[in-house]
Amino acid sequence: MYGTRGGADEPRGACAASCGRPPLREVAAWIDCAPVTRALLLSNSANHDSGLFEHARDAVAAFVEGVREVLFVPWALADHEEYAARVGAALGALGPRVRSLHALAEPAAAIRDAEALYVGGGNTFRLVRTLHRLALLDPIRAAVARGTRYSGASAGSLIASPTMRTTNDMPIVQPPSFETLGLLPFQLNCHYLDADPSSTHAGETRELRLREFHEENDVPVLGLREGTWLELSESPRGAVATIGGAAVSPLAPGPAILHRRGQEPVELAGDVSWLLDAHPRFDAPRT
Repeated sequence: MYGTRGGADEPRGACAASCGRPPLREVAAWIDCAPVTRALLLSNSANHDSGLFEHARDAVAAFVEGVREVLFVPWALADHEEYAARVGAALGALGPRVRSLHALAEPAAAIRDAEALYVGGGNTFRLVRTLHRLALLDPIRAAVARGTRYSGASAGSLIASPTMRTTNDMPIVQPPSFETLGLLPFQLNCHYLDADPSSTHAGETRELRLREFHEENDVPVLGLREGTWLELSESPRGAVATIGGAAVSPLAPGPAILHRRGQEPVELAGDVSWLLDAHPRFDAPRT
């Protein structure tokens, strides 16, 4: 869907012949292995003092319209049963039946036939470790390429990026790799937090952490503030990426912000389809 994101001499729409997993600095060569026809990537699943998906109810309802069953990926939290019950009630109220992959004997087979996936938020390290251990990244990519709708919140949205390098989470476990799904040719940073100019806290701001990321990687990072999301869809003119929602923080000037190497951050809203033409370069230290 997005075309190859490698060098300028590579033809648009090409894909690595084997769709294998090269080093991250060559990640551009396999992004096309998982074209997305429809995705909803929420920065957060609930705003403060509101229920699950209430802040994005219309967007989530539209996403699951016509879907009979959603497969839930619960591994970002430790209590899978409780998590599945909460998500099942919230999504089920919108129409579809919800089954959690942790309760299935053959999760890869279920993913292959899925109409829609929802990957819940929590700890990104724990989620990614489990997806690698169960060898589910490739089945998810393949399902998405066949038309399965993909949705997530927080960690579940972040893993649509090529890597998990822009997570905010503590590394409570160690995954075998930081590689994630690569459904996007750029990185997400969910729960993006603007610095409070009146604060005396001397720790790193989110902006500073992303500058550090860009010292080692030349990859755009889209920061989604609380209450917002990125939606991907198809149109007659091709792939469309749209920022939706409204930031809940009074410090936020808009729903999203884009960080790029060597450039000042830029506020974004609405149609950001041009980001789908990004050329990510990982492990490319700034010289």
